[in-house]
Amino acid sequence: MSLVRAGIFRVSAISLINIRKSYGNSVAVDGVSLELPRGELTVLLGPSGCGKSTCLRLIAGLDRPDSGQILVDGTDARNLEPAQRGVAMVFQSYALFPHMNVAENIIFGLKVRKVPKADRDRRLARVAELVNLEAYLGRRPSQLSGGQRQRVALARAIIGDPQICLMDEPLSNLDAQLRHEMRLEIRALQQRLGMTMVYVTHDQVEAMTMADQIVLMRNGRVEQADHPAALYANPTTSFVGRFIGFPPMNLFRVDGDPPSRIRGIRPENVRVERPSAAAMNNVQEARFLGAVESVEYLGADSLVTLICAFGKIVSRCVSQAPFQRNEELMATWDPKLELHFDETTGRRLEDAETVAFKTKSAVGVR
Repeated sequence: MSLVRAGIFRVSAISLINIRKSYGNSVAVDGVSLELPRGELTVLLGPSGCGKSTCLRLIAGLDRPDSGQILVDGTDARNLEPAQRGVAMVFQSYALFPHMNVAENIIFGLKVRKVPKADRDRRLARVAELVNLEAYLGRRPSQLSGGQRQRVALARAIIGDPQICLMDEPLSNLDAQLRHEMRLEIRALQQRLGMTMVYVTHDQVEAMTMADQIVLMRNGRVEQADHPAALYANPTTSFVGRFIGFPPMNLFRVDGDPPSRIRGIRPENVRVERPSAAAMNNVQEARFLGAVESVEYLGADSLVTLICAFGKIVSRCVSQAPFQRNEELMATWDPKLELHFDETTGRRLEDAETVAFKTKSAVGVR
């Protein structure tokens, strides 16, 4: 664990303070304030159009904010050119020069800055080893796989020893297996170098498996920023509960619930079973009858979707679920695992009334 994560030493490599950015009448970033810790991997996550890539471009200096402050290592960076910010960027497209070989692509920036050849060669040997490209330095990009091209782009970004590396959906052009491999490689490289990395993606799996901190965005604003486990276990809004986790959190209201209050329960906390007298009489659990709409077998587990009186609910079951379509089942769970949200604002509710409601709702609906 880094000193930052341990709480022994906390300093932000990047600070965004009430940043706003519009393009014509469209607001891309609306009052975003963030602290991105030094030496950690922060993921900007969210659906398309939420403002995450715009934030990255503002940090890089490729765009200028309409208002607010951007601090890089405590220095106001608003008037600094991209080359003055000590950041490197890896784009969604590899952006490699097709007429140059791998070595020439990697050292291109050093040549532009007139770094001596001996220094270039030393750095090239180092980064080629870091990203496992020693055997490919003489090849052209057209002779490489997608994963190898992304390694070249990554090597080109880190060869200048930047303090901060920005990555804008770098794995979106790769297939599932390559994405998995590159996630592991990028995370291992970031930890090995102790580099501050800001990584943009719409893929929650990338975010959950790579990040020290996830910043979930929506409509140009920060919905929640936290460590992955905290984001999953303690979503502050119903949007976070639905966006983080697969399958997403079940959200629903049943007859008799307080107005404007919705329940949330994770699918892995929902059990489905055939109705029995003992289960129906267990007043310590919430329980609802429903008909099976679908059973999706995923190998290690199965997703069972029930149609209940209040709507659909999904249960994540271990291994293969022995249920048939239209079969009547009972969904049960411990009501203490429920989360409650305001239906209008989406905000999490944790007041005394909610606690009392959780206790009362243990009776469930037959």
